[in-house]
Amino acid sequence: MNSRDIYFEGTELFLEVNLMKILKINSKNPDPDIITQAKEYLKQGKLVIYPTDTVYGIAADIYIEKGVSKVFTSKRRSINKPLSLCLAELESINDVAFMDDETETLVEQLFPGPFTVIMRKKKAISPLLTAGTEKIGIRIPDNKLSRDLASDFPITSTSANISGLNVPESPKEVVKQLGDAADLILDAGICKYGLHSTVVDMTEEHPVVIRKGAGYETLMKFI
Repeated sequence: MNSRDIYFEGTELFLEVNLMKILKINSKNPDPDIITQAKEYLKQGKLVIYPTDTVYGIAADIYIEKGVSKVFTSKRRSINKPLSLCLAELESINDVAFMDDETETLVEQLFPGPFTVIMRKKKAISPLLTAGTEKIGIRIPDNKLSRDLASDFPITSTSANISGLNVPESPKEVVKQLGDAADLILDAGICKYGLHSTVVDMTEEHPVVIRKGAGYETLMKFI
């Protein structure tokens, strides 16, 4: 990061580090124009850092392989480790995954919220996302901004950090770890939980908790 410029364009504050742009935005009432701009980045195969209810994530349009590959590169993440998806609404799950009655009942209770639910993927999902497996993790965060960002197409949902390092709690810390690997950061301050989502696998005979995180106690009430 050799250069840094702060300037105003209209009423928006822009911070550019090389080719990366940071835009201030409100998670509860996100500016539609900024969301539209972020979606245009994603449609071009670019990466967008965005807040969820748990931690900041890295978004790519899941249907653009170039963008998905950049997610792995930016995080220095092995392609043998799958990525989860962020969706805007419950109805969108049927486009990407299969749900039995038990899974459908569970997600209706958990979403939107700080959970990742693993399901059987549908054919439309690239094996690049799933590390060659037939499973895909689904998120619908309790965060309007992230749901708005995923309203036209599913986006990747993986923490905005270098694999194996601590998850940054703020956009400033994201930049310290990832540098200018992303093209746009949507800065909404500190996330609600500041902790990874709880992950539950619903593809086995019984639900299996893969990772304890935000919302774990709530999950246990249902399973």
